[in-house]
Formats: sequence, C-alpha cells, structure tokens
Amino acid sequence: MKLDSAGLRVLSRAECLRLLRTTPIGRIVFTDRALPAVQPVNFHLDGEEIVIRTAVGTKLAIATRRAVVAFEADDIDWESRTGWSVTVVGRARAVTDPGEIRRLETLPLVPWAPGSHDHFIVIMAEQVSGRLINPEAPAR
Repeated sequence: MKLDSAGLRVLSRAECLRLLRTTPIGRIVFTDRALPAVQPVNFHLDGEEIVIRTAVGTKLAIATRRAVVAFEADDIDWESRTGWSVTVVGRARAVTDPGEIRRLETLPLVPWAPGSHDHFIVIMAEQVSGRLINPEAPAR
C-alpha cells in the first residue's frame, strides 16, 4: 500500500476510474477570463472519458474548447471520516460529430439543471490521481 506525505492511501488509475463510475457529480476546473473557475456538473464516465452535457454558449462550453482542464469528484462519509477523492487532468473538447453526438445522447447522462443541454464536452483522462481517506489506516 502506497501512502502519500499526509498518510493517505494513493489509489491506482484503475481504482480511480472505478470510483468515478460510482458518483454522478463532480467539479470541473477551467479558466475564465484568465482566472480559475470551478463549476459543479453531473457527468458520465464513458470508458476513460468524462462526458458533460451543457447548453451551447454557456461560460463552461466556451471556456473548455480545446483547453486543459481539471476535474474532481469525491465521496465523503462525514460521520466515519472516510472517503475518497479523484482528480483528472486532460484536454477538453466540444463534440461536433453528429454520429458521436447521437451516441452520447444514449448515455445515462440527464442534466440536472433546467433548460436545453445539447452541447457535449468530453475530457480525456490523461492524468488521473486519487486518495483514500481512512483514519484507521496506519500512519507512516
């Protein structure tokens, strides 16, 4: 078991991707007018790609075109003080191919926010890291 400098267990890429499949909400980190911006989104992990559905012309849709972004998701149990956190860094792209759009529309990805969400953003999971929070784990 590999621990980081804080004593948290380091998760493998496979463990991180498995955990991402267990939660529908994450946060995308992107640049908005040269400043960092964070936005909660619902998503679906399609293979090793994070798929987000949004509206055309939104700040998120515009800012993430061909940009390097970060994505984070986690699950924490406040009572037991256990949980996990996974971070992905990769290039985001707007999906424009009609065939790919039709395929993505079949994914179990239903927007939670009101309004039309006809624009898909896909993030390739290039760098994946994660930590398991478990206070019972032996410290270094």
